[in-house]
Amino acid sequence: MIPLYNKESQISSTLESVLNQSFTDFEVILINDGSTDKSVEVVEGFEDDRIKLFHQENQGASEARNQGVLKAESKYIALIDADDLWLPNHLEELHKSITLFPEASFYCNAYQLTLRPDFTQKATYSLENIDKIQIVEDYFQASLIHPIAHTSAVAFKKEDFWDIGGFRKHIVSGQDIDLWIRFGLYKTIVFNPTYTSIYDRTVANSLTKKHLRRVKYEFLNSYNKEVENAPKGFKRFLDLNRYAIAIQCKYYNDKEVFSLLKKEISPKSLNWKQRLLLNTPSFVVIQLKKLHSYLISKGLYFTAFR
Repeated sequence: MIPLYNKESQISSTLESVLNQSFTDFEVILINDGSTDKSVEVVEGFEDDRIKLFHQENQGASEARNQGVLKAESKYIALIDADDLWLPNHLEELHKSITLFPEASFYCNAYQLTLRPDFTQKATYSLENIDKIQIVEDYFQASLIHPIAHTSAVAFKKEDFWDIGGFRKHIVSGQDIDLWIRFGLYKTIVFNPTYTSIYDRTVANSLTKKHLRRVKYEFLNSYNKEVENAPKGFKRFLDLNRYAIAIQCKYYNDKEVFSLLKKEISPKSLNWKQRLLLNTPSFVVIQLKKLHSYLISKGLYFTAFR
């Protein structure tokens, strides 16, 4: 299922990667969310009976994805964003996971991150054993470096998606994280350590907009009441997501939202690098971000999450 909004330059590669799967029993649902560029023309240029293109006025990614799930005929839904890629074995590996654990609800493959056009890094997970397909007992603990789930690397049972409420339309940024949290709290999750998709991190980050940082702050806080009865990694998971937004606040000099976030973060949830950066002046964070980008350009990747 692909939500489509103004991805004229990327959708062709994405769609080709979907159609090039070794597992071939699938339909491709695209929801055009009011695109104003030539995205629709690009999709209509493909001749494949599995492609089904629907249109709606621009309502955002959450509603586009919900509509895609509604229109899909399959019991299982695999997502991909219109600027990411699947490797040819992606659906085959998801099928393996479903066959091994048919009682589960949510299935995650390992993924890679494109940090520059010529530099891809494998995501790293907080799991003791990453050599086999397995049920993840604590999604949140396993997601303390990179999250187990990424939009273009997951599949789920349609009935369980609706059982936990689907994508919440009022969350206009981070709606995927919000959905993963509900799967992690209420459903069984399976992880497949085979790397089968590529997440393009070079696409502009929505957190450059202050109101979207506030949206993420508010929906993360909406889960505070769940912490007491949640898996042990949940509080730290929430705080690390708050930390990531707080660093964005420092970079964009958003003192108001930063102050709100910092009050919620327990220092115990952070490692020494994260605590140091959280208390570092904004101008230093900006320079460190530039250094980080420079190192990536040289093929070196460092993260404060490990």
